[in-house]
Amino acid sequence: MSWNQVLVVSLVTTLLILTFSSVVESAAVRDNSKEDDPKGAPRQVFMPESDATNFFKRRSRRSTRYYELQAEQRVKIAANERWREYNEEQVDEHDTYTRELHEEQTERSRETHEQYREYQYDGLYPRYYWFH
Repeated sequence: MSWNQVLVVSLVTTLLILTFSSVVESAAVRDNSKEDDPKGAPRQVFMPESDATNFFKRRSRRSTRYYELQAEQRVKIAANERWREYNEEQVDEHDTYTRELHEEQTERSRETHEQYREYQYDGLYPRYYWFH
């Protein structure tokens, strides 16, 4: 516990010495509104308009790699389109097949029921008299 007291006392004394010493006159920051070097950081970032237009004119053409990438993307898009169309066609064919199969089964069952009714019909109406 005594070393805490020693530390606090030494810090307080250092603070008092710095406060009353004549070495520190003020803590004001000097004003640097006038740039000593006009070719400093702002000069490196900004450029005249004529240089900027020349810069963009020189670099307006894209590299051949860019056009290769575009061609590759067009090939991939075309392949994806063909794949999607093929899948849609397969789904349509399957839907048509299942619809026709269902209609055929419905027609067969309707014919079977009709034949059964004709066979079992004894001339009575309504139908609940058929099966007695």
